[in-house]
Amino acid sequence: MNFVHLFLYIVANTFMLCPFCREKDTSVVDSRPAEEGTAVRRRRLCTCHGGMRFTTFERVQFQELSVIKSNSKREPFDRDKVSKSIRIATRKRPIDTQAIDNFVSKIIMKIEGLGESEIPTSTIGKFIMEGLQYLDTVAYVRYASVYKNFKEAKDFEQFVGNLDEKKS
Repeated sequence: MNFVHLFLYIVANTFMLCPFCREKDTSVVDSRPAEEGTAVRRRRLCTCHGGMRFTTFERVQFQELSVIKSNSKREPFDRDKVSKSIRIATRKRPIDTQAIDNFVSKIIMKIEGLGESEIPTSTIGKFIMEGLQYLDTVAYVRYASVYKNFKEAKDFEQFVGNLDEKKS
């Protein structure tokens, strides 16, 4: 039995706890590819509470990643933090959820593609900035205001002025 078969055997023989009641008896109702084939979305049904439904995602993780913060502290990489920061930047913008999920997946693949186990936050921020620049200009400026730590309105003016120069 090779590693892949062993992994699939372990996954198949584990259970998913219901987030509502912590019941072990849940079943998969629907499975489909998500995030451009980089994840599997599963709709699950719990036998408790009148059959509550919830969604889970399965993603391949090639290695454990750590993030090196600007103060040199290390912490485990958290995909949800990347997703949350991008969702804040794109809030109330005409970008559908699927496009955001795909964007997050591309950023994660780019990070994993570096082949490093420790990634500086500056590298993650740079990847997000590069992607947002093409996804949505307003989201790009919003993200930049936090990433580049804008202090005053003139910081925005200068950044947007540089953005306008790049377009011309």
